[in-house]
Amino acid sequence: MNASIRYQVVVNEEEQHALWPAETLPPQGWRPDGFSGTEDECVAHVDEVWPDIRPLSLRRRLAEREQR
Repeated sequence: MNASIRYQVVVNEEEQHALWPAETLPPQGWRPDGFSGTEDECVAHVDEVWPDIRPLSLRRRLAEREQR
């Protein structure tokens, strides 16, 4: 791990999170979530804000089944 490399946390429509180099635009379909830092800092942030790593569409389908 190189602590001098800066990353940003990016998120897609399914609320999946990933790390991306801070100086680079995220790929299509991903947007910055507003957090940047070292790899360790970004991983800690993702762990905090994304406790349920299932895609949003799956979580919604399962929630609908539970309501029936």
